[in-house]
Amino acid sequence: MNDPLIGAVVDRIPSKPYRKLKPYISYLPPLIGAFTALMFMNVPLDENGKIVYILVLYFVWDLFYSFQDVGLWGMVALSSPRSDERTRIAQWASIGAGAGGAIAGTFQMVRSILTDPKGIGMADTSVFLLFGLVFGLGGELLSLTATKMPEIVQGGDPEDSVFKSLAILRHNPTLLLLSLARFMQSVCPKVQNAYFFENCVSFMNGQQAEFLFGFLSGVPGAFAVFFTTKIVKKIGGMKKLLLLSQIMLIGIRTIVYFVGYDSPARFVAMIVLFGLINIPGSLMDTAYRSLTSDSVDEVELKTGVRSEGVCFAMQNFTTKMQSGATSLIEGYILKLLKYNSVDKAAGIAQNATFLKWQWPMFVLGPIIGAVFYMIIIAFIKDSDEYRNDIERQLRQRREALGAGQAPVEPVLVQ
Repeated sequence: MNDPLIGAVVDRIPSKPYRKLKPYISYLPPLIGAFTALMFMNVPLDENGKIVYILVLYFVWDLFYSFQDVGLWGMVALSSPRSDERTRIAQWASIGAGAGGAIAGTFQMVRSILTDPKGIGMADTSVFLLFGLVFGLGGELLSLTATKMPEIVQGGDPEDSVFKSLAILRHNPTLLLLSLARFMQSVCPKVQNAYFFENCVSFMNGQQAEFLFGFLSGVPGAFAVFFTTKIVKKIGGMKKLLLLSQIMLIGIRTIVYFVGYDSPARFVAMIVLFGLINIPGSLMDTAYRSLTSDSVDEVELKTGVRSEGVCFAMQNFTTKMQSGATSLIEGYILKLLKYNSVDKAAGIAQNATFLKWQWPMFVLGPIIGAVFYMIIIAFIKDSDEYRNDIERQLRQRREALGAGQAPVEPVLVQ
């Protein structure tokens, strides 16, 4: 729950001109990187001590990370007064984030190599610490390059309290609908992909299968991100892109279910089909950031206040709510299917009921979330006429304020 409050604090604190978010991405990364590495240390404590250690450390880590995350992604909304330019910046930011995610996605593959008793034979705890240092500390230090990005847009005076900064969300239906849709997308009968790959794929190592599936099926989407603006223009807007992604998800996952997976040929077919899903799916992060940036403009037009902090904090908040809902559902499913972690550690196969349900949950489970998502996204306003009208009125408002005149009350296109 700290993210919306932190976002409201960011919006509330007075700042120097064109320096609203820069401090959070300039000074926090080294500290966050150190905390990240510490979370993966095998500390010499008993079980209760380790639980206390990780809870306290995680909450401290998350407090600072939330400030940095708001600063980093909020820069998209401050990068330009024009929606089309912000979309291109969101596109390239998503490409960078995707590249980092792809590198982190090699973890299971490298982990299996490093822990192989016939090879290096590194302890699993040591592997996690190594990756915590390289990806956590190293990644945070790399993020310092974002400080070179200038803030172009200067908003009005902040609200006079954190509560009012938080309450400004009521003027942002686009963001509230996006957040609700993303949360409902996670409400589906599914467990982590690792359970399926490690327990059900029989013709190759499960961790290697998961890596190959994730890497190869992600290639078409990674390539498509470079053409985000052209694809969105062809489709007719960000809203239509989000809807198309879910329509393709529903149709192709249904086909994949009947194709199957447990042979090299079927596994390859599954990768190809999921690659098609990932083409529009890979563009969704750019769509979220672009729509969120546009919604900041809409709120400024209605209230005279910029709200990058609380608006982009909602992205992180929604991601955590998704993770929490997914983990809760997953826990009940594993309990219902009598998953046995002791047998897994001993190399003993899981029970027949567990194995039977992994495939339909893996491939069909997300369809339920996709249906919820589409229903909510359908209510979002997104058109060139609507965006252009907001930009035009904002431009006039800023010119009036700059000339010492009273701004005209906004009238939004319906």
